[in-house]
Amino acid sequence: MKGKNPDKFSLTDVVSIADFSRADIEFVLRRAAEMEKTPQSKKEKILHGKTVASLFFEPSTRTRLSFETAIQNLGGKVIGFPEAEVTSGQKGETTSDAIRIIANYADIIVMRHYIEGAARRAAEISSKPIINAGDGSNQHPTQTLLDLYTIKKEFGKIDGLSIGMVGDLKYGRTVHSLAYALALFKEIKLYLIAPDSLKMPRHIIEDIKGRVAVHETSDLNKFLPEVDILYATRIQKERFPDAVEYEKVKNVYIIRKKTLQNTKKGFRIMHPLPRVNEISTDLDDTEAAIYFKQAANGIPIREAILSILAGAKKK
Repeated sequence: MKGKNPDKFSLTDVVSIADFSRADIEFVLRRAAEMEKTPQSKKEKILHGKTVASLFFEPSTRTRLSFETAIQNLGGKVIGFPEAEVTSGQKGETTSDAIRIIANYADIIVMRHYIEGAARRAAEISSKPIINAGDGSNQHPTQTLLDLYTIKKEFGKIDGLSIGMVGDLKYGRTVHSLAYALALFKEIKLYLIAPDSLKMPRHIIEDIKGRVAVHETSDLNKFLPEVDILYATRIQKERFPDAVEYEKVKNVYIIRKKTLQNTKKGFRIMHPLPRVNEISTDLDDTEAAIYFKQAANGIPIREAILSILAGAKKK
C-alpha cells in the first residue's frame, strides 16, 4: 500500500486484518520466516521479563495452545484462565472492566471472545497491545496470517493464485479475514462455494470487489479444476440459531480422495481446523493435504506477532 514503510509495522494492536496494509502483512511473514531460523537460545530473550495474558472467553485448542507455546518459546510468562466460567464475568463484571484491570498485569493481551467487535472495544480501552484471537463470527487475523504464510511457503508467492473457499462462508471468521487479506494482493481469483444459507456476507464481497475477481456458486465441482487452493471450512453448529437449519447443511460438502481427479497439478487443500466430516481422512496422506502443516505454521506466525508487539507503545 502506497505510503507504508515495508521495513516497519504500522499497528500497535492486531484486531482486524482489514487494518493491515500489504506491507504490514509482508513484514509479519518475513519475521515469521526469521523466527523459524532463530536459535531457541536467542528467541527466548525476546519476551524475557514480559507477561502475556491469555484470555479465552470462548473455547479454543489450536489457537490458545499455539499462542501459549509461542509465548514460552520467546521466554515470556503466561497468565490467564482455563475457561470463561471461572472469571469474574460470572459475577457480572464487564469485559471492558476486565481488560482495564488485566492491562495492569500484562504487557500484551491475547483475547478470544464470542461477541463480534469485542476485540476492537478492548483495543480502544487497553493501555497494552491487544491481539484478537477470534471475535464471534467476525475476524481471526492471526489465523489469516498463518494461512498466508502457508500459501507463501507452499507456492513461493501469493499474487496470481486462484483460491476456492468452501463451506460455511457466512459465519466463518477465518474466510472473512482471508478474503480481506487476499484483496491486498495482485490478480487473485476467489471462488466462493456455499449453499444459499451460508454464502459470504454481501458487505465483504462489496468491499473486495474490484480488487479481487469473485465468483460465487453452490456447486463444489464447477470451478474445482481452476483453483490452486481449496480452503475448506467446518459447518459451525454452534453459530446456528436454528438446529433444524444446521441439519439441512451439515454434510453439504465432503471432500474425498476422488475429488482430486478433477484438480490441476499442484492443487492444495487447506482447513483452519477442527474438521468434522468435510474432509475425509483418506486425503490426509496425499500431497494435496497441507492442513496439518498449516496448523504448525501458527507457532512462527504468533511468535512473529508477539515479538513485533513486544516493542509497541500505545498512545
